[in-house]
Amino acid sequence: MSDGVYLVVGLGNPGIEYQFTPHNAGFLAIDRIAGEHNAVVGNRRCRALTAKVHLAGREVILAKPETFMNLSGLSVGALVDEFDVDPSGNLLVLYDELDLPLGTLRMRERGSPAGHNGARSISGVLGTDEWKRIRIGVGAEPGVQAEAFRRGKDYLLTPMGKRDLNAIDPVLDRVARAVEMVVTRGIGPAMNEFNRRDETGPAAK
Repeated sequence: MSDGVYLVVGLGNPGIEYQFTPHNAGFLAIDRIAGEHNAVVGNRRCRALTAKVHLAGREVILAKPETFMNLSGLSVGALVDEFDVDPSGNLLVLYDELDLPLGTLRMRERGSPAGHNGARSISGVLGTDEWKRIRIGVGAEPGVQAEAFRRGKDYLLTPMGKRDLNAIDPVLDRVARAVEMVVTRGIGPAMNEFNRRDETGPAAK
């Protein structure tokens, strides 16, 4: 595992109207981590809001791009340059995933962006898919017939109701624990621990 500053980026859209939408699960996770360390993600740099925390003595930069989801790579690329981060070593990105049930998570060391515009933007700017990610499930629960709107942008950009907020809350705590394990012990041990917890969900894609 590489030394130096670790960069943890959550994806979402800026603006109060998007704050509690499924597409902002990455932002919510960053805020959860910051809150646990009495930090406020409010420093503006590299077209993002940032905060500095320490996880087991390791310096970590938390970031929420202000570029809107489709242009996330512009901010991530600037942050990578600013902090001299090796994307394959010290970059971890948190974002929502419709193909995973609400309240679950999946971790991967690398992979294609699939249909996620934020992930596609990051890979495009960095010129590689070799960056770690935690995908936060916001899709239909197993065995439940998904409503038509739950599979598209209308659902992703609509504020979550109380039931969905209650379902996503525990997974934000798990994401925080998973991030700490990735930073301090590496992606392998974290995947073994946290992917197994959600093994009742669909296979990782």
